[in-house]
Amino acid sequence: MFQTRRFAAPPPRRTTASAALLDRPAPPGGLRGRLGRMWPLLGPAFVTAVAYVDPGNFATNISAGSAYGYLLVWVVVVSNIMAMLIQYLSAKAGVATGLSLPALCREHLPRRVANGLWGQAELVAIATDLAEIVGGALALKLLFDLPLLAGGVITAVVSFVVLGLKGRGHRHFETVILGLLGVILVGFVYDVAISGVDAVAVLDGTLPRFAGMDSVMLAAGMLGATVMPHAIYLHSALTSERLHARTEQQRVTVMRSQRVDVVVAMTVAGLMNLSLLLVAASALSGKGIDTIEGAHAGLGDSLGTGAALLFALGLLASGFASSSVGTLSGQVIMEGFIRRRIPVAARRLVTLLPALAVLAVGVDPTAALVGSQVVLSFGIPFALVPLVWFTARKDVMGSLVNRPVTTAAGVVVAAAIIALNAVLLWQLAA
Repeated sequence: MFQTRRFAAPPPRRTTASAALLDRPAPPGGLRGRLGRMWPLLGPAFVTAVAYVDPGNFATNISAGSAYGYLLVWVVVVSNIMAMLIQYLSAKAGVATGLSLPALCREHLPRRVANGLWGQAELVAIATDLAEIVGGALALKLLFDLPLLAGGVITAVVSFVVLGLKGRGHRHFETVILGLLGVILVGFVYDVAISGVDAVAVLDGTLPRFAGMDSVMLAAGMLGATVMPHAIYLHSALTSERLHARTEQQRVTVMRSQRVDVVVAMTVAGLMNLSLLLVAASALSGKGIDTIEGAHAGLGDSLGTGAALLFALGLLASGFASSSVGTLSGQVIMEGFIRRRIPVAARRLVTLLPALAVLAVGVDPTAALVGSQVVLSFGIPFALVPLVWFTARKDVMGSLVNRPVTTAAGVVVAAAIIALNAVLLWQLAA
């Protein structure tokens, strides 16, 4: 049996390279000086951006593009705009309070409420791991014809190794994550370039509409694959751990860097998601393809073996990177909500078993991926509502409290997501 470690209080802040940088004299003026001061503060948003291009995104965007063509382009665009706001609020909460969102919930909410949020957050972590492990296993099957169960185990081991780099410093971990994101990006850019995307149809797809309840269900899955609860929890932890602003001027500098970090990272992730949907819409629409294996074969037939190979490599990189980030967010959830830490290997095993069980019993992997994203969509409000509430409170945020317009935007986003989930619940109960 593993042992848990209980924290009597939130761990004290440590001096980091980023904190030391903020104490240095201001660099020379001009764009070069500002970039030089900002560069070391960037990174947290790119780690969380991995959650926005995980294997669940592959499944939902392929399903959307192949079934409805360009109809749901607007869902990707709107989801990405929501993601920018949400991740910025999460980053700001960490900078302002020095605590992760789960820790804020424990500090400011009744114990029963906090424990309930912890329980659903753990279910979210399991659903997240399901998508990531299944995606990596599928990629290994496509590339090397490995059995899904063996591929799932390999994905888990590799992601654990990648996560181990964080112990050597955040930059080592972030560099590997950025490299894996680069693999995904190269594949998507190539596939879009040769797929013959219809620009007029893309513009038409930005008009919000549905085509029946099946498209609503798929849109919810796309939303859950884009705005992911564990990314909301994780981002606040990364900024609270790395970016220790102690003066008002430091807070201004840090938040300026985080705005850039979030906008750039979320834009890249959004373009990846959009590219995947466009490739499916242009190369797979009308062919009755609704699985990742079918998409891989269809891309090979329509665009050539190179496109299919890059698609599979991108899926593999996505599985490895997102699984590592998912495990890290699971640790943040447990430490923040209940102030307990268990060995990473033990925690990895707990969330890994359901994913391996799905692979072992032969559940359709693409259906499991899409289903996991719908579960994640239901988990978004439980992270988003506390986030908006805390960031709107001056007694929590101090000088970094939201402006009224920011809070209003957060309320609108939360209300839209809750409304979509209510429609889904009604449809499932009917």
